Amino acid sequence: MSAYTFDDLSVVMGTYNEEQAIGSVIADIDRITDGRAEVVCVDGSDDRTPEIARKMGARVIEQEPQGYGVAVKEAVLTPDRPVVVTTDCDDTYPMEFLPRFLELLNEGYDVVSGDRISPGAETMPTLNRWGNIGFAKLASFLMGATVHDTTTGMRAYRRDLLHDIEWTENTGLSAELLLRPAMRGYKIAEVPIPYRERAGETKLDPFSGGAAIAKSIVKVCLQERARR
Repeated sequence: MSAYTFDDLSVVMGTYNEEQAIGSVIADIDRITDGRAEVVCVDGSDDRTPEIARKMGARVIEQEPQGYGVAVKEAVLTPDRPVVVTTDCDDTYPMEFLPRFLELLNEGYDVVSGDRISPGAETMPTLNRWGNIGFAKLASFLMGATVHDTTTGMRAYRRDLLHDIEWTENTGLSAELLLRPAMRGYKIAEVPIPYRERAGETKLDPFSGGAAIAKSIVKVCLQERARR
């Protein structure tokens, strides 16, 4: 099989009222990939986010707001290109790591996951940081294998994997997208990445959202253990 290049890459995201950051995110993707990567946004905004994304060449799929996971699930299942990279639309993730992610897929990994926690994630709110550390410890305990960041928004996947697994979670989808492949024997790499301060307001309540993510981690891990 020939090596993946940027021509094989779709960068996807769910967007909701991110007009402050969406232009910068798409510009970064275009700069790093020389404009060769496809950008797909599944959007439920009522601000200028979809207008800005379209003007910058992104494919925008409009969707009634139904939560993070519903948007991202459609985003990851939409592209036809063989490599799908998720990112968030708040300008927190380093697109300059796209070449490294592709390199690891070309080395045989099925999922390459950006690990914000190991480098420190100093720009992340303290409550969120400790919550993410707790999610990783919970998942590691239930899986019987160590993961460092279960809820990162930046990952690269082989497209076939995304269509081979049934995804069930909403708020906890980011964790599910790592845990189910890992527990089914797919080859996973975690890559430490820097995490920038977000542009715009966060949409997730740390308490109700955190509880939903923890519940998803337990549910997914127990389901995957039962199917072994």
